[in-house]
Formats: sequence, structure tokens, C-alpha cells
Amino acid sequence: MTRRPFLVAGEWHDAGEWSSVRSPWDGQEVAQVAQANAAWVERALAAAFAARPRLAAQSTGKRRAVLEGVVERLKAGAAEMAEAIVAEAGKPQKAAHAEVQRAVETFRFAASELASFGGRTLPVDFDPAYAGYECETRRVPAGVVVGVVPFNFPLNLGAHKVAPALAVGAPIVVKPPPQAPSAQLLLARYALESGADPAAFQVLPCPNAVAQGLATDRRVRVLSFTGSAAVGWQLKSKAAGAVLLELGGNAGALVCADADLDWAAERLALSAFNCAGQVCIKVQRVLVERAVWAPFAERFVARARALPVGDPRLPDTVVGPLVDDAAAERVSAWVLEAERAGARTLLRGERKGRVMPPVVLADVPADAKVRCEEVFGPVAVLGAVDDFAHGLRELNDSRYGLQAAVFTRDLGNVRTAFRELEVGGVIVNDAPSFRTDNFPYGGAKDSGLGREGARAAMDAFTEPRVLVTRSPPLR
Repeated sequence: MTRRPFLVAGEWHDAGEWSSVRSPWDGQEVAQVAQANAAWVERALAAAFAARPRLAAQSTGKRRAVLEGVVERLKAGAAEMAEAIVAEAGKPQKAAHAEVQRAVETFRFAASELASFGGRTLPVDFDPAYAGYECETRRVPAGVVVGVVPFNFPLNLGAHKVAPALAVGAPIVVKPPPQAPSAQLLLARYALESGADPAAFQVLPCPNAVAQGLATDRRVRVLSFTGSAAVGWQLKSKAAGAVLLELGGNAGALVCADADLDWAAERLALSAFNCAGQVCIKVQRVLVERAVWAPFAERFVARARALPVGDPRLPDTVVGPLVDDAAAERVSAWVLEAERAGARTLLRGERKGRVMPPVVLADVPADAKVRCEEVFGPVAVLGAVDDFAHGLRELNDSRYGLQAAVFTRDLGNVRTAFRELEVGGVIVNDAPSFRTDNFPYGGAKDSGLGREGARAAMDAFTEPRVLVTRSPPLR
């Protein structure tokens, strides 16, 4: 069992209060983590605020060296990091190692963006009176950033906040998830070892009431929050500065009659149930053109049934445990509610504690929670649609809009989907859970505000500053 202090101004502190972290798989205590109180939040914010001029003055080469150092330490510490993610988040081993590799790429992308990030020149001499005037813009750090990280990707969703902040010289204070805090504490250690300024990246595990004070302090210029919609929008209403929200959804996929049904079933089953469905862009609603509904449903159920379920420490496990008892009880209750309202159960195994085998439902009422809310569990809802246009309307019939998928061979359908779907990203011939860590990622409607991805976040963590110069007139 590991004891982890928190990090303020480059020093590790034991505040006297410790929180127990338990494995979602067997309930065993796997770590104890020191908890910061309001006084420590004040110290961290004061250190970050004071460091702004120092960090803004850092050379691009220095920032890039820190990012590249983190890359090397993440690669060297991959086994340690993945082990912590498996133990604390219950993420299957294969998925945990994949998350570490993605974090490596996230830091690489941020480092590579520095070669072209900075500013531009603009013409301003449109009026004859402004002949000889020139304008240039430079992006400067906005100020203190606070990042709130969820448990399901405790490393990489934090990396999407930390790497851009380090790249642009914006001091960041991270509140890690209470269920899986070690990933961000380890990442901060790697950053310090790579030469990061002591106040550039601080990590404060703390109770929610303390975290709210951190997120809404007037010195915070940018709040980058990933988590539940209810908490995210509530924080936005109180935040003093800019806010980036990534709030999840109930992602849909449309399988057209001309799709490769075997491929679609394989990719969508993995998307729906990998990591027990605890992925914000996992497919939840699968809409299938009526002509191929039966053969697709048969394939999808077969793929879901074949996925290995159980101990996340085993290399082949795909469907591990839900994060805690409350999550398991909630998902079970939502499934039962849908069944009582008339949904047909195509697949449902026996839940054992927090481990729930894949659940596939059909004919689900429109107002059932498993269809209209974010289930965040190993449940998929299948529905039939009359044609492509009907499918697009059904995909848009949600208050969420993170990503959506369309399986088709028709290029015209692809362009129509891209134009009409009310989502942050349209994925063609793969699941809506597809993401690489360089493209701008985020949602529409209740799924969030703003975009992540190295360049998008670097823009969000900086502000443009304008310089106008007038050349002396020629004589």
C-alpha cells in the first residue's frame, strides 16, 4: 500500500489528513493520499499567481525540454503508471497501458506545436491615414489554470490540461480524481524531474467543497473541467475566468444498409463495453437501418457476449468493474427501469458486485434513462430506423452532442452527416469513441464548451496581445 503526499510549490506535503483509495475490483486498500485543505489551496494559488511573470519569460526551448523530459519519463515509468491506473480506477491492464502511451503522445504533440505557436502579422493599412502602420499579435499566457480530472482516464485527461499549460507557460493546479489520484501525482513527479518550475504544475487532492473554492477563485483565469454535466455547468456559473467543459454524453452510431456489418459490430461492441463502458464517448445508442437490423443485432450480441469480463489485472480482460458500488447499483437500476417500461433484453449476464457483463437492450422507450441520459456503464441500446435521414434525426434527438459515428460506403451520406449532425466530431466507419490526441475534441449542446487537443488547449490557455507600430514617414 502506497502513501502519497500532495505537491505545492515543488515540495511534497503531508497535511495530516489522509484518504483511502480502494480497488474497484476487490475493495482492497491500494493507496493513501494526503488531502489538502483550504489553507493549502491558498498556498498553491499564491505560488501559481506569483510565478506568472517567471513562467511567461521562459524560453520556448526550455518549455520544450520539459515536455520532452516528461515524454521520456512516462515511457520509462509506463509499468508503474499503468499499475496505478489498474489498481485505482479498475481499468483493464491493456487499456491502462494504452492510456499511458496516449499520454506520451499528448506531451509529444504539445512539444511539436511549439515550433509554430506564437503569433502572426496582420495588415492594418486599409485606410490611407494608416499607411506605414503594422500590426503583430503574440499569444501570451492567460494566467493561472485549474484542471479538474476524472477517474476514467486519470492520466491522459489530465495530460490534456497539463501538457498545453507547460507548453505555453501557464501555471496549472490540478485536482485529481479521488478514486484514482496517483496518476497525476506521478505525472507531477516526472515534470519536476524534467526541470519544470516548482509552481508550474501543482497537484491538490482535496474534498469537493475545497475543490470548489480552488476552481472559482478570482485568480484563476481558465478552468478546464472534465466530469459530470451537473457539476461542470454549476462551476461555470461561479468561475471568474474562461471555462472549458468536457461533460460526456450518450453517443450514437448509425449503421447503414451498405455498411460492413461484421466490422461495425466488432468496433461498436468494443466501444460500448470496454472499461465497463466508463468512457464519455463510448457508444450508447446504436441505430440500424431496418433492412439490416436483424443480422447486425445478431453479430453485435455475439461480439458483446465474447468479450472477456472480470479481473482488470488480467491481460485479456476488456470489461472490468464499475468504479464503485453506487455506480453499479445505478446502472442496474436504469436497466431494470427500461425493462419494466417494455425494453427487450437481448443480452444480460449476472452482475457480481461491481462487475456487470455487457447488457444489450432493444425497443427502449425514448424517455428511459439508458437511452436519454449518460449511462456510463456496460449498456448499449439498439434501435431500428427507416432510412439514413431518419437515422440522423434520431442521432440528433439528444441533449448531448459529443461525438457520433456513421457506418456507410456512401460518400454523399458522409458529407450529409458531417453537415447535419449536432456533435463535436463525426467518425465514419469506426466507433464514436475514436480519438487521437491532436485533433480538437469537445462537444455541442450539454456535452460541453470549448475544445481540447494540444493546439486547441494552447489557444485556450493563452490570450492574444496586439502590437501596432507606425513607421516614420519617408522623407
